[in-house]
Amino acid sequence: MLKGNPPIAVTLRRSARARRLTLRVGQADGRVTLTLPHRLPEREALAFLVSREGWLRARVGELAPEHLVRPGGVLPLEGQEVPVRRGEGHRTMLREGVLWLPPGPAAPRIAAFVKLRARDRLAAAADRHAAALGRPYRRLTLRDTRSRWGSCTIAGDLMFNWRLVMAPPEVLDYVAAHEVAHLAEMNHGPAFWALVARLFPDHAQARAWLKAEGAALHRIRFGD
Repeated sequence: MLKGNPPIAVTLRRSARARRLTLRVGQADGRVTLTLPHRLPEREALAFLVSREGWLRARVGELAPEHLVRPGGVLPLEGQEVPVRRGEGHRTMLREGVLWLPPGPAAPRIAAFVKLRARDRLAAAADRHAAALGRPYRRLTLRDTRSRWGSCTIAGDLMFNWRLVMAPPEVLDYVAAHEVAHLAEMNHGPAFWALVARLFPDHAQARAWLKAEGAALHRIRFGD
């Protein structure tokens, strides 16, 4: 913990491969990690942390604030802001542009709704692109990954970040096309990008959106 106003939580991580001290602020989740060589005394690492306090506070200050989705707020969904309200029914439902929640804890219900919506949208997009490519995939899974929006294994398994459903629909569609293209080209060479362009011609704009706005999706939290 770096003392001050406000205090900053710092994770110390030892690495046998590290040759020097490194300080990193995660753009997705704001986590601060101080990596130190295996045999370096901890007091030296803490002294380094204090010496970099100004830089660290500046980087943390640049992060987008967390967006807490809860009743009375709004949920980013498919590029739109959907009001979240309490209803009197027993099911979570999207009706007339409003997400209605039943009584009880809100966070798990919002998360379940978003993940189910993500699976429906991503499965439909992956099915469409796989059919156009003529290459079926084996299975599709959802995760909350920090380093990538999707992946494709040699065995033909697709993985996507469920947070994509909160982005504009064309962004989700692009990521689905990108990973499906890997079913034929397991690289990022010219042939791969030619396939992506065939499946999703406007991919440059969607890629630019993810680069500029993607980190904000990781800052969305669900609450009560």
